[in-house]
Amino acid sequence: MRVVLAPDSFKGTITAADAASALAAGWGDGADFVMRPMADGGEGTVAAFAAAVPGAERMPVTVDGPAGVPVDTTWLLLPPTADAPDGTAVIDLASTSGIELLADLRPFDADSAGFGQAIAAALDHGVARLVLGIGSSASTDGGTGMLRALGARFTDAAGREVPAGARGLSAIATADLTGLRPVPETLVLTDVTNPLTGPRGAAEVFGPQKGLTDAADRARTDAGLAALAALLGLDPATPGAGAAGGVGGALVAWGGRLLPGASEVARLIGLAEAIAGADLVITGEGSYDGQSGDGKVPSFVAGLAADAGVPAAVVAGRITADADTSIFSASVSLTELAGSAEEAMSHTARWLRAAGADLAGSFVR
Repeated sequence: MRVVLAPDSFKGTITAADAASALAAGWGDGADFVMRPMADGGEGTVAAFAAAVPGAERMPVTVDGPAGVPVDTTWLLLPPTADAPDGTAVIDLASTSGIELLADLRPFDADSAGFGQAIAAALDHGVARLVLGIGSSASTDGGTGMLRALGARFTDAAGREVPAGARGLSAIATADLTGLRPVPETLVLTDVTNPLTGPRGAAEVFGPQKGLTDAADRARTDAGLAALAALLGLDPATPGAGAAGGVGGALVAWGGRLLPGASEVARLIGLAEAIAGADLVITGEGSYDGQSGDGKVPSFVAGLAADAGVPAAVVAGRITADADTSIFSASVSLTELAGSAEEAMSHTARWLRAAGADLAGSFVR
């Protein structure tokens, strides 16, 4: 059998690439595996490309992380292609300015500077194209930290640099973009379509998970984001502008294009082509629930498989009662296999191997 393995990461427990390897190990012999670990722009975007693109090279970089301390991380250099003769850089915000890098939330002071510094490093290398995954942000800074790292200046009415993060948003009187670096072709991968401001905006919807738990703080941050949008010449209603605490909008202002993360990652790693010759596709994520049908990796992969007439299976840390599993030929919950969510999360690779063995038994028979 030819089996395509295209899981997303199981957030906080195992990467997509390691999940795919565990499933293959559990299945055992008797299958030709095609590794296509997936991502939707969040955690694991760099790893997905590294696993799927031959010749991809990790480039080390040290950036200012969201906790206010240096972070040693990497961006990914993809080999030259006809449409990107000087190579493509893949950078994910999660590994440079992501919430997983915080021991304690910093709702007012975390910013996106590290992400911008990694972008600057890739530009210094001379890449022709940027692929930027912007999920899992730690801040609600409107992308000001990132833009500063790329040459912008944000000053108050007295001409002083404003503080970093959400703390400085309401003080911004002038946005000087004359020093911004020229933008190459920039593809911005996100799994959300929220606008920058308003009841569905960055502060109101995503602020609480980053520590903006007080309604007055969210309202003040929202007003700061609205004022920033005006200074950047950005329509705050742009779908996706609210992604990553406003980084999505800042990238649009710079000249980037917002794209649905899962579909663009799939296109760039050749997932549809891999599926076309397969007998089975296995996908998955940490929690497959009622929201997983809204552009998330498992439902997107299932759609590609259906288009190719190939059966698909889903493996998830948990599968909730409201999840639609009818689009899959088989579904496996690690929580059910392990007997508890705690055990499934503590030994995820072990139970992914068990899931691989379970699926091998079903499909080989």
